[in-house]
Amino acid sequence: MNKKTLILIGFIILKFVLQYVLISPEYDLQRDEYLHLDQAHHLAWGYLSVPPVTSWFSYIILLLGNSVFWVKFFPALFGALTLLVVWKTIEFLKGNLYALVLGALCILFSSLLRINMLYQPNSFDVLCWTLFYYILIQYVATEKQKWLYIGAVVFAFGFLNKYNILFLLIGLLPAIILSKQRKIFAEKKLYFALILGLLLILPNLLWQYNNHFPIVHHMKELAETQLVNVDRADFAKEQILFFVGAFFVILSSFYALLFYKPFEKYKFFFASIIFTLIVFLYFKAKAYYAIGLYPIYIAFGSVFLADVLQNGWKRFLKPVFIALPLLFFIPMYYLAFPNKSPEKIVAEKLETHRWEDGKEHNLSQDFADMLGWKELARKTDSVYALFPKTENTLVLCDNYGQAGAINYYTKKGIKAVSFNADYVNWFNLNLYYTNLIRVKEFDKDSKEFVETSPYFDISLIGGKITNKYAREYRTTIFIFKNAKININKRLEQEIKEEKNYVK
Repeated sequence: MNKKTLILIGFIILKFVLQYVLISPEYDLQRDEYLHLDQAHHLAWGYLSVPPVTSWFSYIILLLGNSVFWVKFFPALFGALTLLVVWKTIEFLKGNLYALVLGALCILFSSLLRINMLYQPNSFDVLCWTLFYYILIQYVATEKQKWLYIGAVVFAFGFLNKYNILFLLIGLLPAIILSKQRKIFAEKKLYFALILGLLLILPNLLWQYNNHFPIVHHMKELAETQLVNVDRADFAKEQILFFVGAFFVILSSFYALLFYKPFEKYKFFFASIIFTLIVFLYFKAKAYYAIGLYPIYIAFGSVFLADVLQNGWKRFLKPVFIALPLLFFIPMYYLAFPNKSPEKIVAEKLETHRWEDGKEHNLSQDFADMLGWKELARKTDSVYALFPKTENTLVLCDNYGQAGAINYYTKKGIKAVSFNADYVNWFNLNLYYTNLIRVKEFDKDSKEFVETSPYFDISLIGGKITNKYAREYRTTIFIFKNAKININKRLEQEIKEEKNYVK
């Protein structure tokens, strides 16, 4: 085993270690993770929230025991593979050991540590972007047609993971058309590769069609509730912060793509990133949607810098570029990760965070979304145990986070549902419900108790989330026993109304 391989293995091991130690034990999983994990019980070619690939990994996690270790393992794995692809790109571009170490450090000590902390489609999305760009570099350099087919497969899996990868294509196409590489469009095998890619994503497209394209409704809802609060200036600022320790490396890649002779074939990559960022800005996308753009530019920049810093006084700058990712990781360590208790984070008040509701908070929304879930599941379990025939008891939640967390942590076999997200399709109406446990988000003007009580013989409050740092703080568990109405018919009606709304 040579020196380069040993160093690479060291970086990969460090990557996995960091992903596990940067989360304090006070935190639960994040609300999105529960939904993705629950999809393992409802495998399909599509979901209201995401395409199907995440559910496939969730099913593997389920087979492995569904423990938190495996939930954290897969995003860490995708992050490690992203680092590996950047390493291989640098090798292919003839970068030396310094370039390899610089590129690996820039990837390792970046916001990818935060992205790879959560079991969401984002980690695999970044890997697919990076791998697709690597394949494109291979094709441009060798013109071997096999790379067209490999690229089609990677893009298809990226699409089946997160539709965000379409932005890669939207930014790349005009860049290629304006470059000498437009000759690729005269290559017959390109269109065979496109057909292959289309066949791979066809089941999901058919699912979208058969379900009246819920992605359209999802994007509209996202635009109205979340993207409306996105500030384009904040988007631009966060692009720098994602890889702040690699800022000069990425900047160097832009110069290299324009003027460095060994990169002449890849000049279109400069136009590609410009076009892609313009499209993201136009649609007021969330800043992290663009994070998959940068790893490949770190590879370009590392190779270029390793070459120009070899001789003369410039060689003294080598340690500086190595040190920057490490130095910028220090403030990142204190600010970007849930490695301290929420009480300590709030007490320190080092920064404020804008949540999706547009309001400022002392605790990150992601961190607040990782609190209170075990408490909710434990209290729901205790209430559920009061019913002698639990199969007649429906646990109905306000949102997917509540339902998913209860289903993940329950010791009583609860299968909670919600009219929110994919849970609207997962009601079991073959059971006849006579009791209801209603989990409601806190609302000071809530009329749940007054409005629902008349339809049951017994009504009471079974508990609340007491963790004041949780986003679900004061979420309430209502108990309604012995229904006076047909709950199933009411559910059928509300499910129908919700699905019609999605249409």
